This record gives sequence, C-alpha cells and structure tokens, in this order.
Amino acid sequence: MSFGRPPSISTGFQVTPPNRGSFPLDHYGECKEFMTQYLECLKSNSSASSECRHLNRDYLNCRMQNGLMEKDEWKNLGLANLKSDKSEMNNR
Repeated sequence: MSFGRPPSISTGFQVTPPNRGSFPLDHYGECKEFMTQYLECLKSNSSASSECRHLNRDYLNCRMQNGLMEKDEWKNLGLANLKSDKSEMNNR
C-alpha cells in the first residue's frame, strides 16, 4: 500500500508560471495606505468590488510606480473606463 503521490502527478506534470508573472511583496509598505483603503472599502460594501474600483486603480498604480508590478495599460487590467483624478498617466 502506497501513501505517496498519485503516479499521474510525478510523471508528466510541469509547473508553469502565471500569465502576468508574480507580484513581489511590498516589504517597505510603499502601497500599504492604498491597500488598506481598498480593503476597508470592500469591507464596508459587503465585498462589492464595483464600488471600490477607483481604489483598486490607485493601488495598482502605486504598485506600478514603485516597481512592484510591470506597468500595463488600464484596459488590460479592466480599469480603462475609470476617470483618473491624478496625473499618473503622464508618468507612463
């Protein structure tokens, strides 16, 4: 009787990275304020992310500006239809 992995996993299984790569941890808390605001918004809106999309955009913008994720266009992140209150698009 064997208690190891099923044979199908040990042969022919290859690990592949995620399509958009990994998200490095924010060790220095550079975007913690944006993350906290976003999570508080989700909490107060019963996890309705549509109410907090503007905060999601701010959080992702912070991550892109601080090198914690690759810069990408808002349309690729599903946030193209939001108006920007800041001039972060000039920095791209």
